[in-house]
Amino acid sequence: MTDDVIPAVPIVERLARYERADQDEILGDGADPFGVAAAGLTWLSKEEHFGIRLDGRLVAHTGLVRIPLSIGRTRGDVMGVGGVAVAPDQRGRGLARLVVTAAVDHARTLGPDHGILFCRPPLVPLYERLGWHELKEEVHVEQPAGPVVMPLRTMWTPLKEGEPWPGGEVRLLSLPM
Repeated sequence: MTDDVIPAVPIVERLARYERADQDEILGDGADPFGVAAAGLTWLSKEEHFGIRLDGRLVAHTGLVRIPLSIGRTRGDVMGVGGVAVAPDQRGRGLARLVVTAAVDHARTLGPDHGILFCRPPLVPLYERLGWHELKEEVHVEQPAGPVVMPLRTMWTPLKEGEPWPGGEVRLLSLPM
């Protein structure tokens, strides 16, 4: 009788830090690892980080940051999710789902009603499978030279049961994450 090898169960951990070297460990050190450089945007750093290590190697990451915004005449905060990364050789194993879910679960404890993220069009179906909804309205975001319309897709998810997205013009009162 042979011993079956039990595959490692990926465990999401809170990361004490996340630096460019960590991103490079996951995605390599290419000039545009997220495929969004053409958008010409300046991005906000995330404050909290979630990752998965397999055999000591960081293979997945999601960042989280509280963002001020206005929707119509109402101001408030949302939890921004960004920096979602999975090593190319580990894709298709559900690691993005694990790190995004861990970040959203944590965001639910922080108070805001909604989470948002920005993504390239081909990633919309992935986030929809994770319970996110595409926002059809234009979203304005701050940039060093002034506000611009976000050229990427905006997705949102409720952080409180049954919380709908409020109607009105959306403006991030910060850089995008």
